Amino acid sequence: MTSRADFTDEEWARLGRAPLLAGLAVTLSDPGGPIEAVKESRAALKTVLEAERERSFGAFVQSVADDVAAKAQRRENPLAGFAPDRRRAQEEILNELRSVYALLVEKAAPEDVDDFREWIRTASQRAALAAKEGGFLGIGGERVSEREQQMLETLGEIFGVPRGSPPGS
Repeated sequence: MTSRADFTDEEWARLGRAPLLAGLAVTLSDPGGPIEAVKESRAALKTVLEAERERSFGAFVQSVADDVAAKAQRRENPLAGFAPDRRRAQEEILNELRSVYALLVEKAAPEDVDDFREWIRTASQRAALAAKEGGFLGIGGERVSEREQQMLETLGEIFGVPRGSPPGS
């Protein structure tokens, strides 16, 4: 089993911020207003905190989630150390997530990579479902926009899920 000891402090921090970055990638793919952005970010963070409480993604993910939750309780920013250029934020986030996946494949046991992949998938899907896109004053709109769906597929590809695979693969 993979553990905290298998990673440097910087690598561990990168693992912890990955689900939050995945949620942010979804938000940036089809930016709505500030309320939508807050709802989507909150949904990704909630996935991390639920993993810490519910222990639903395996021991390795649990350990990463425990660390992120502890940072949140101390009012430390789990995204500290990652500051993308605003003009290229989405590209830099995706590159960071590619690097995190490569790190996982290199250092983690295959079952831990699978659990982590599911954690990222859940965080990004919850972010996409957190707020409607389009519409007017909450009327109309769609739950997951075409651009958000494309981002979900891109995130799946980054984390080793081929395009067109059914959800949960």
